[in-house]
Amino acid sequence: MALIGLQAWIGFGSPATAQRPGAPQTEQARPPQQTPAERQAGDDAPIIPDEEFDESIPPIDADLDAPMGTAADWQAEQAQRAARGQAPATGVDDAELEQPLTPLESFDVQPFDDNSYAQQDEAKAAEMRYSYRIEGLDGLVDASRVVPVDADTIRARFNELSALEEGDGRAANGAMINARLEQDQTLLADILSGQGYFDSQVRGSLQLPEQGSNGPITVLLDVTPGPRYTLGSVRFDAPPVTPPDLIERSFVPRPGEPIVADRILGAEANIAVALPENGYPFVSVGQRDILLDAQTRTGDYTLPVMPGPRSSFGDFVVSGDDPVFEPAHIARIARFQKGDLYDSRMVDDLRKALVATGLFSVVSVNPQPSGEPAGDGTDYAGLVVDQQAGPPRTLAGQAGYATGQGIKLEGSWTHRNMFPPEGALVAHGVLGTQEQGLGVAFRRSNAGRRDRTVELSADVNHSNFDAFEAYTGRIAGRISYDSTPIWQKRFTYSYGFELLGTNEQDYDFETSERRRRTYYILALPGQVKFDTSDSLLDPTKGFRLSAMISPETSLGSGAQVYARSIFEGTGYYPVSDGIVLAGRARVGMIGGAARAQIAPSRRFYAGGGGSVRGFGYQELGPKDPDHNPIGGRSLVEAAAEVRYRFGNYGLVAFVDAGQVYTSAVPRFDNWRFGAGIGARFYTNFGPMRLDVATPLGRKPGESRISVYISIGQAF
Repeated sequence: MALIGLQAWIGFGSPATAQRPGAPQTEQARPPQQTPAERQAGDDAPIIPDEEFDESIPPIDADLDAPMGTAADWQAEQAQRAARGQAPATGVDDAELEQPLTPLESFDVQPFDDNSYAQQDEAKAAEMRYSYRIEGLDGLVDASRVVPVDADTIRARFNELSALEEGDGRAANGAMINARLEQDQTLLADILSGQGYFDSQVRGSLQLPEQGSNGPITVLLDVTPGPRYTLGSVRFDAPPVTPPDLIERSFVPRPGEPIVADRILGAEANIAVALPENGYPFVSVGQRDILLDAQTRTGDYTLPVMPGPRSSFGDFVVSGDDPVFEPAHIARIARFQKGDLYDSRMVDDLRKALVATGLFSVVSVNPQPSGEPAGDGTDYAGLVVDQQAGPPRTLAGQAGYATGQGIKLEGSWTHRNMFPPEGALVAHGVLGTQEQGLGVAFRRSNAGRRDRTVELSADVNHSNFDAFEAYTGRIAGRISYDSTPIWQKRFTYSYGFELLGTNEQDYDFETSERRRRTYYILALPGQVKFDTSDSLLDPTKGFRLSAMISPETSLGSGAQVYARSIFEGTGYYPVSDGIVLAGRARVGMIGGAARAQIAPSRRFYAGGGGSVRGFGYQELGPKDPDHNPIGGRSLVEAAAEVRYRFGNYGLVAFVDAGQVYTSAVPRFDNWRFGAGIGARFYTNFGPMRLDVATPLGRKPGESRISVYISIGQAF
């Protein structure tokens, strides 16, 4: 306003009362009435006369040609002034400037307090309150009803993005409220256009509270939706493809449907996905064109699509500074062969399989055109595998505690690619209060075919439990087709061999004493599994079935040939989003040898965190006179859990049951039960588990409370 006032004054002359300093006082500086000539002369008169301006200019030395003084002359003059006790000359004839500066310590400096200003701003912001409402949405016109829309849908979308909503009813000033209003007017119009209401109008206004009232300002958004536009013709500007209707069937919206932005964008994205899945890896979707007709309320849709050449899988090409795999090993992992019709889903599958090896920090698989005909009207599309190796070594560890097993620490060191490709060396160890051991293993993943693992291992172990004490050396080999956290398979299997030498202490009922015996055991274990669950580590639905059979021969006290078998099933049923019912049943049998002729470590036991909770490790079943378990030739186990999860935490209530028998076939009697509760903490590698249980019908010598801490669900 100051600038505008100054311009007005200058443009239209000085005010009537303005006078020069020192001018004689008059009642009126200008006659009340002037002729045009006088008025013109007055307008052209200078504000400051030339004489007054000249007097204000300092005098200038008349001798302009006099030589300038030198620095030496200046220094000499300063020395003379100092000798006379005068202050140094400044070159300026001003007494004030000649005075010395005031010392800094003499100033009374007060720190700037911006809190008071912040508090004033907050107070002002608190005073500017507002509310808003939207009117007119109830008049939405939707004749087609193919893609329903209502006022609640529009309001919900508006609330997600609204500046007024985000402001929470407070603003620093009225300008801010008005800015939010304008922003939300555009937003609401865009939302309506996205639902096909292209003729909608949104008018905004502010309603001030009554004078003297402290109520909030009301922001009103008045909507006139207008009619909803529908699709007229749908056309694709594209060359012929195979099959001929590939593009059309990938575009879901049809003529007569409302023009809804989300459905249009989703359909266009579906074209970009469907064509690479059907032999067109180089498809490009152009910019759509929708021609609206205000008379018919329709829009004719046109989409340019450049499918590129129809292609088949070609050769692999590796790139990167230090490639981990050669093309031959990548081809072994892939689920397709050269010449197969290109399918982007198979490429994604290959990329995930490469990630699952754990050998890459970055890996990508991208097609590139070759221009080489592959037959059947296709060209070969090469696959460029860009690789960046990651750290091949891993240190891992876990700790747990269980009643009857005590504390157990396990650790391993792995070099996943010591013997390329995917030949890993693993060293592992166990240190616990009742178990200690060391071992080494060689493991080759994707050995000869996708997802097949070959493993050779050797380890030594010492176990000291109530049931037995054993010093064991073991050599084993195994070939398996396993699930992984990335690729969970329905059907898996394994088979192999075990060669053990074990010295074990056991109770001899014939001599009524504990004695040691050495066993040499050859086993040929095999296992099959069928899994429909939704997760390896934390299943919530589906079921699992498994069967393990291990023919074995023992050279302890006389040669014995027998077979160990275990059958198990688990099931999971989601009651609601956070509650899952889980159940487990297991049956084990050993046939072909008497219990006393089987090494104690190869017998069946029950009790513990992975068996029947509420009892110590291996505590159930027949016992010797000292009440130590001696194991049996058959077992049955069952469990039921109610799992409740909330966020990253969970609670579990469970009942377990089981028994071990000396007979080769379980009798299903004399069941023992345990019950308890558990807590879960869910992490990205599985749930941490804490279970506390007690035996039902507790007998002398059995613990009142058993505690189990480990990783993963009980089953």
